[in-house]
Amino acid sequence: QVQLVESGGGLVQPGGSLRLSCAASGRTFNRNPMAWFRQAPGKEREFVAAINWSAENTIYAGSVKGRFTISRDNAKNSIYLQMNSLKPEDTAVYYCAARIDGTYPRTSDVHYDYWGRGTQVTVSS
Repeated sequence: QVQLVESGGGLVQPGGSLRLSCAASGRTFNRNPMAWFRQAPGKEREFVAAINWSAENTIYAGSVKGRFTISRDNAKNSIYLQMNSLKPEDTAVYYCAARIDGTYPRTSDVHYDYWGRGTQVTVSS
């Protein structure tokens, strides 16, 4: 059974940092693009960042570019999201996703086949 499990969420003050992790099990994703999405209360799920298998190609939503960094460790079958300079508008449930058909990271959730259950990030003073 394939599972993606996110961790590292929590409550942080504006301007603070968090590092999210996503560990995959049940199959290897080290040749597949993976991504982070988020969903705030009352809003649709939105793209945050994506990475190709070699980490040579990364893409970011404009709202997080320069503050968030996506990375991966293929030996651990995991990806990460380093979030700095957090803002209240970053508050959301963050989801990890994996794409099995294709080489390039994509910004639309329709391209991703496996999803984690999410981890809550709350930015508040």
